Amino acid sequence: MENATRYKHATADSLDSQSIKATAISCPDRGYDGGKKIKGRKRHILVDTIGLIMVVVVTSSAVQDRDGAKILLRKLSGSCKKLRLIWVDGGYRGALPNWVRERFKFALSVVLCRDNQKGFKLLPKRWVVERTFGWLNHNRRLSKDYEVLPETSEAMIQLAMIHIMARRLAS
Repeated sequence: MENATRYKHATADSLDSQSIKATAISCPDRGYDGGKKIKGRKRHILVDTIGLIMVVVVTSSAVQDRDGAKILLRKLSGSCKKLRLIWVDGGYRGALPNWVRERFKFALSVVLCRDNQKGFKLLPKRWVVERTFGWLNHNRRLSKDYEVLPETSEAMIQLAMIHIMARRLAS
């Protein structure tokens, strides 16, 4: 009965990125993420409130989170037509929230940890996208980026998500 009050399309999502190491094979667009000190690629994903991937984009690790978010948001499809709010971390602050509001007519809500916080603490709404990255990391093929083309990496991520969803339906 809980689903009877929900919209058919998602109205709130979470957005984040993950830097991963790349093998020497995937050299055409590898980059260096200075913050995480990783040479490879970056996965940008938009997930719904239960952690299912709505959109995925793979870029060079040198791409900033804000720029990767712009690339990802330009790929939004009709399944995101009711979207009104996206939760993001502090890496997406700056001019991006205004750009999103003007272009897409929905809001980015930056969820930050408290300054006096010590140790690990679950951030409200943001843990969903982190959990999805955890699910994806269970796939050996996604432990590193082995692919030559970023589009192939995106397809592998989508296949992993399909596998996760099929396992849930079977149980």
